[in-house]
Amino acid sequence: MQRRVFISGLIGGLGAGTLAPSSGAAAGDAGDVRIHDPVLIRERDTFHLFGTGRGIVAFSSTDLRHWKKEPPVFDSPPAWIASVVDNFQGRFWAPDISFHDGVYHLYYCVSTGGKIRSAIGVATNRTLDRRSADFRWVDHGIVVESVPYRDLWNAIDPQLIVAADGTPWLAFGSFWAGLRLVKLAADRLRLAVPQQWRSLAKRERSVLIDDAEPEPASIEAPFIFRRNSWYYLFASWDHCCRGVNSDYKVVVGRSRDIAGPYVDASDERMDKGGGTLVIAGNQRWPGIGHNSVYTFDGRDYFVAHAYDARDRGWSKLKILDLQWNADGWPQVDPLALG
Repeated sequence: MQRRVFISGLIGGLGAGTLAPSSGAAAGDAGDVRIHDPVLIRERDTFHLFGTGRGIVAFSSTDLRHWKKEPPVFDSPPAWIASVVDNFQGRFWAPDISFHDGVYHLYYCVSTGGKIRSAIGVATNRTLDRRSADFRWVDHGIVVESVPYRDLWNAIDPQLIVAADGTPWLAFGSFWAGLRLVKLAADRLRLAVPQQWRSLAKRERSVLIDDAEPEPASIEAPFIFRRNSWYYLFASWDHCCRGVNSDYKVVVGRSRDIAGPYVDASDERMDKGGGTLVIAGNQRWPGIGHNSVYTFDGRDYFVAHAYDARDRGWSKLKILDLQWNADGWPQVDPLALG
């Protein structure tokens, strides 16, 4: 029997911002999707959801409401990971999914927690339909790697963003000196040569702090969304992964140039500590973050995870309506969290 689970939370616009019950089950039931760092893509009539977890967790849905747990992407870790993470236990972090020229690209990361010893890899597939004879994940190894005391940025939380001219870039980063952007080669499997790097966003950090220390400067999870002539950079501030003590929140800035500088609604640069609040937690959901943004059928969605104070602080999927104000800034209704 196929196991189906219900999204914890909401799809905006379904009456007072709450998820419409199905077959007598309401949002908040025990079958809620537990996930960190969710990303989405649609192939024909099926949505595919990926997130942090053993082998890279996967779900599928035809309506963004009812989700079926799928087998993980990797049955066993690619051999190269052993050279980056000692005693790797199979838990992959923060994937990103995209489609180009008939191929799906799944970026993912591996890391030694709290250290810069991290790497971003990429795997490809011609379809996400497991019934197809073409379904097969092919790993292509490391795209970018960070090394302690060599780098002051962390190679996790990747996101592919394509510039208006068709050039692919990879945004990534966590804590330390903040978020980075690096140009990719046309095949999207390696860095472009000569390499081109940019700094996207930072929070204040003294140069006197030991390079091994991630704190302060709690920022991570970049996601760039192109709308009209603007690039919008979403980022997560403060702390995930602490259950009911999480204080994650999402901020945003924008730029006409994919390389920045990104400025917030007060014209403060994000690479100098700026960021306009999009959404923060509340008593029920103390932290929300690591978001992604999508347009499906003319409707914009804000996808993230949040920590449920009524259910032991479990991290759960949120899919919310994303609106835009008169000045072109993204907004999420804080009441939609519940």
